[in-house]
Amino acid sequence: MSVNTIAANRAGGLFHGQEQVWLFGYGSLIYKVDFPYLERRPASIRGWARRFWQGSHDHRGTPDTPGRVVTLVPAPETVCAGMAYLIGPEVFDHLDCREKNGYLRFSTEMTFSTGDHAQGLVYIATEDNAAFLGPAPEPELATQIARSVGPSGSNREYLLLLAESLRAMGESDPHVFAIERRVLALESRGARRQAG
Repeated sequence: MSVNTIAANRAGGLFHGQEQVWLFGYGSLIYKVDFPYLERRPASIRGWARRFWQGSHDHRGTPDTPGRVVTLVPAPETVCAGMAYLIGPEVFDHLDCREKNGYLRFSTEMTFSTGDHAQGLVYIATEDNAAFLGPAPEPELATQIARSVGPSGSNREYLLLLAESLRAMGESDPHVFAIERRVLALESRGARRQAG
């Protein structure tokens, strides 16, 4: 079930009145940058883990067959790598719409690859939103991702682009890479069956 968080994010007023804000991207915001920014820097946040636990009813799936996209879940001592963008407040209209299916704005401290820190903004879909699907065994996650397609493209593409982007940054994410291996294995088995 989808849930629209645009109004909640705009009413929250997080970082209201600031001329520039750091935005932390950990999913498609790493590789699909369809908004203007002033600066882009590799960064990380502590205490959160990236997981394919959020349903995508509007981008990588449909209301009837939702895909799975990443959100962040609390994980003490875990470091989540991503990309930070310095943006102006005019970008929020676009981002709030793009992240409307359950994601809310939160404040977070981020650490840049240079070691310096900044307070910034991150969109997180928490477990109490209606589109949250929660954990599932890796084979089940891989099967759902391999089959799901939505207005923004296949769920498979989302997964593979994220994994590729993390590798290009020199980062590792066991959860993302394990699901990637399973999706590719499913495709390989399907190709062998067709060839046989």
